[in-house]
Amino acid sequence: MDQKTWKRTRINYLGLLGTVSFISYTAAVLFSPLDYPGYDWMSQAVSDLSASNSPSLQMWQRLSALYGVCGLVSIMMVCVYIRGKLTKTIRHGIYTFACMNWISSAGYTVFPLSESGYSGTFSDIMHVYVVTALVVILSIVSLLCIMAGGYRNKKYLSLAVWASAALAFMFAGAVGAGAVPRAYFGIVERCSVFSAVAFNAVLGIYLYCGFWHETDRKG
Repeated sequence: MDQKTWKRTRINYLGLLGTVSFISYTAAVLFSPLDYPGYDWMSQAVSDLSASNSPSLQMWQRLSALYGVCGLVSIMMVCVYIRGKLTKTIRHGIYTFACMNWISSAGYTVFPLSESGYSGTFSDIMHVYVVTALVVILSIVSLLCIMAGGYRNKKYLSLAVWASAALAFMFAGAVGAGAVPRAYFGIVERCSVFSAVAFNAVLGIYLYCGFWHETDRKG
């Protein structure tokens, strides 16, 4: 498509909801601890803020109200827009990333932590070992696909670089969680949780920009 004739449509504007989602999530992470006496962000997980018995639960729900819905709308509009565009590998990566977002949104809502930390209830087991495992696996697979397609086709190199950065932060969080002292668990854990939310915002910005007018067919 000729860049001079390209015009932004409503679907492109919906990509900005990815940034709204990121801002909503960031606000929840930063300000929910104000309603959680004694919360230590350096050692405690983000999910402690939204646990069923957390004193900051209502604050979290208010601040993160736009996080889930805006993030899902943005990534689904990306999926609609890229149909027949980019390359097959990148498309499959983005579709997998969308699946991860749905599992994350639904899974963590249905199975919140019963209380801050881990008490071993059924909801806790599903939250930590099932939902989180699916989210991590799908995130890694999706990012690797986007990286493979982007580095193979230099037209999409910038997208591959963003995916690489997201994957690096995700691995830093996963590896760091088992390597750093418990007192610093919260710091490395945030590397993982923010990487996916931030990459969703990046894809939304790409949508807003029309993926820089890329229209490769069946690549």
